Amino acid sequence: MVVVLSTIGFLMGLYVAWRLFWPLRLPVWLKVVLSVLLVGIAVQLRIVASFWGTMASPEIPKMAIATLATGSTAVLLLALALLVLDAGLLAARLLRAPRGLSALRNRALRPSAAVLALLLSAFGVSQGMAVPQPRQVEVAIVGLPQAFDGYRVLQLTDIHASRLLTGDWVRQVVAESNALQPDLVVITGDLIDGTVQARRNDYTPLADLRAPDGVIAITGNHEYYAQYSEWMQAFRALHMQVLENSHTQVRRGDAALTIAGVTDPVASRYGLPLPDLEAALAGAEPAAPVILLDHRPRNAREAAARGVKLQLSGHTHGGQIIGMDQLVKRANGGFVSGRYAVDGMTLYVSNGAGLWAGFPARIGVPSEITLITLRRAR
Repeated sequence: MVVVLSTIGFLMGLYVAWRLFWPLRLPVWLKVVLSVLLVGIAVQLRIVASFWGTMASPEIPKMAIATLATGSTAVLLLALALLVLDAGLLAARLLRAPRGLSALRNRALRPSAAVLALLLSAFGVSQGMAVPQPRQVEVAIVGLPQAFDGYRVLQLTDIHASRLLTGDWVRQVVAESNALQPDLVVITGDLIDGTVQARRNDYTPLADLRAPDGVIAITGNHEYYAQYSEWMQAFRALHMQVLENSHTQVRRGDAALTIAGVTDPVASRYGLPLPDLEAALAGAEPAAPVILLDHRPRNAREAAARGVKLQLSGHTHGGQIIGMDQLVKRANGGFVSGRYAVDGMTLYVSNGAGLWAGFPARIGVPSEITLITLRRAR
């Protein structure tokens, strides 16, 4: 994946440099310098990871991450814009449309597109760094005990605490979450990026999450990229109950809800347990409705077949940018953002609270803290 992303960035940078700089009346040496700088920005994450941190967790100052991310996102947006313009040029030639050809050859068109891409990218990165706003959802569950009608589950996912989304940001997310007064907090993976030592001041505010039935968490793919075992200990030290292919119960008198959680498929790279829904549900009380925490939404149909009533997932970030969600959907079983009815089960895919520092832009896809109120299906 790292090689693929770096190659795509490199090719996009070359293409943008070729179409943006080389048609201009500039000295050749200046075109070469500008092209090298632009390609460098396009692959900035690989360069940073070679000297400071890793691809999963660049360890450079916050504003440096934001600035470089703005540049690389602008290259992506401009590459897409230039592809559209060049497709238009080709169509105009084939259709022999001189007016269209003349308009698309306007020398100001591509520099204007570059400025627009940069402004849009800066907006997107600012939105990616914003404190998420609460979203409230009601979910009707067949067989939900009366005692749990109105039960409030707060879902946090994809927090991605890092040098970009620091402890101060996490503290604000916790404050927003506590203000909603949930009965239970669940965290569906990707809490952090980096090592325990590097993130010590960034993840500790999660200890202040408050709910009568506590905080239950599962792993996402990013927990595996650095010190998985140490992170499991760190999360449990924050009084989180971490479910690794296991389940627990919350009770109201004689009534119960089963909360199950599975691991992430990336575990296979590290010789750790793969997701095992059967193990997670083994011994669960048959009469208790099951809420499944699964970082990735793609296996929702399997969960529905096992009788799960509600699956809570993240991972997709909602697609991050309008239009890109269609690509993300294809890689996640057709699920990308919001509520889905899946064979009698409700799946909710949160856009996530934060973003990976390697691509922290949101355009038209806001971050969220999700408060889910359970209702008895009538």
